Order: sequence, then C-alpha cells, then structure tokens
Amino acid sequence: MIIKKFLLFYFALLCSLAASAQFDAQFSQYWAVTGYYNPAYAGQTDKLAISGAYSQQLMGFTNAPKSMYLGADMPFNFLGRKHGVGVILFSEGIGLFRNQMFGLQYSYKKQIGKGQLGIGMEVGALNISFDPTKINLGDQTNDDAFPTASVSGMGMDAGAGAFYTHPDYYAGVSVTHITGPTILMGENNEFKVDPTIYLTGGYNIKTRNPLIRVQPSFLLKSDLVSTKVDLTGRLFYDYNEKTFYGGLSYSPGTSVAFLVGAKIKNITVGYAYDMFTSQIGAGNGSHDLFFNYSTDMNFSGHSKNKHKSIRIL
Repeated sequence: MIIKKFLLFYFALLCSLAASAQFDAQFSQYWAVTGYYNPAYAGQTDKLAISGAYSQQLMGFTNAPKSMYLGADMPFNFLGRKHGVGVILFSEGIGLFRNQMFGLQYSYKKQIGKGQLGIGMEVGALNISFDPTKINLGDQTNDDAFPTASVSGMGMDAGAGAFYTHPDYYAGVSVTHITGPTILMGENNEFKVDPTIYLTGGYNIKTRNPLIRVQPSFLLKSDLVSTKVDLTGRLFYDYNEKTFYGGLSYSPGTSVAFLVGAKIKNITVGYAYDMFTSQIGAGNGSHDLFFNYSTDMNFSGHSKNKHKSIRIL
C-alpha cells in the first residue's frame, strides 16, 4: 500500500514538473485552437467563431492530464480599419494541480498583397491550485514545504503575436506568458510560468482532382529549455459544400496521432488519437476532440477583402 501511495505521489510530482517546464497544454489538433497560443488570430476571418477542445492524455494513469479550452473571436471595423477581438478560457487538471487561464485578446489587421496580417496582444489572469488531499501518504512526509491542505494563487498574464493568412497558406509567431509570472501559493510555495514561443505554418496543395487537396502544417513550441514539434499532413475531400479529412501527425520522440474530421455548413468537428512513442507513455494513448462554429460577418456589404481560415477548411 505504501509503495502504491508513493507511486501515485511520484507520478503527480512528475506531472507537476512537466507543467512547470511548459505550462501550456498540448492539443494534437493545434490548427483548430490557434487563438489559444496566438492572440493575433482574433478576428483574422470575417466570421464570428466559437471553438472548443478537450484533450485527455496518458489514458490509464491516475491523475493523468485533462485539458479543456473554449474561445470566441470576431472582427470589427473602426475608423476605416479592421480589428479583431477575442476571449479564451482554459482549464487543466494535471497530477494534483489545476491550472486555469482567462484572457482578452485584441488584434490589428492590415492587408498585405492577397493576404492579411494580424498583430495582436493578450492580457489575462492565471490561477493555479494544488490539492494534496487527493492522496494519502500517512506519515511518509514531514516536510513543512509540502502543503497538507489545498493552496492556490493567481497572477497576471500577457502574450503577443503575429499571424498572416493567404488564400494558399498561413504562418504565425507568438509568445505566451511573456512576463514570466510567478504565482504565490500559500506561504511556502510558488509556481514559475516560463514564456513559451510558438511558430506555426501550413500550406494548401491542390491536386489534379479539384475535389481533393493536401495540407501539410507544423507547430513548434519551445520555452528555450525544451522544444516540441508537431509535423502534420491532412488529405481533404470537398464535396457539395461539405469537407472531410484524414491524416497523420508526428511529434519526433513523443507520439504519432491519427486524425479525422468534417466540416458541414457552419460546424467543424475533429478527433485525434495519439499513440506515444516515448517510454513514459508507451502503451497508453490520448484522445483529442475539437469543435468550431462560425457565422459570416460582412460589415462592408461585399466580399472584397474576405479571407477564409485555412485551419477550418
């Protein structure tokens, strides 16, 4: 029994260390939640968009990470210029920690060639809590630094980024937690959230069959200590205002994901199953779900500057 308690505690600690190294959650279908890691995407299309995602990782482990995201964004015109606003909500349980985030986003838009550049920022708050009551170690620890009751703390947060969309491709760069906030939790504990850099891009490749196209894409995530890269390829089939896709995503040294999804009218849904290739996750998979609802917002009455988001094709 003592060994079991120790293993549960060790896994919880391991999860917490991973969270400290890179606070942001990893969604396999990163293109569907662009607003989560890049505020410049807010209002990048002429649509009011609502997106949600749920990820359950390392199935079979006790207290394995579970992440939920909800975001909404829309464009607006002011003084003859196009702008975007958005809001994001995020909650994650990882080990004995619960991380929550709220952010307000603003993005300025500028037409460049056939594409549109967005430059944005985000301000918000982080809340981190730790609940040791979920495990019972008995008298195995007498460390005063280890809390015996639930503790939590809150801090301000900020991010910035740039995002460019073109009818054929997209690219973005951003930094989250740019201020590197330190969250005080009780009297003896603190949690440091390091800035995280993101690079992303994708390209639509047309085939001889007008109903079929291919989209390679990538997401690079780094806190300058550790780096993770997702390389993705999806095959799309467009038919009668409906779109279906399937594909693979590979993260070197970490996992391989199988992807399927569909867009019918204004609703897009997708599912990914990750198979871990690293030793800690071998034999345990992860599930990743997302949805997107969008509706047209054409303030000018014509479609001269409309841009379709590649991420929801």
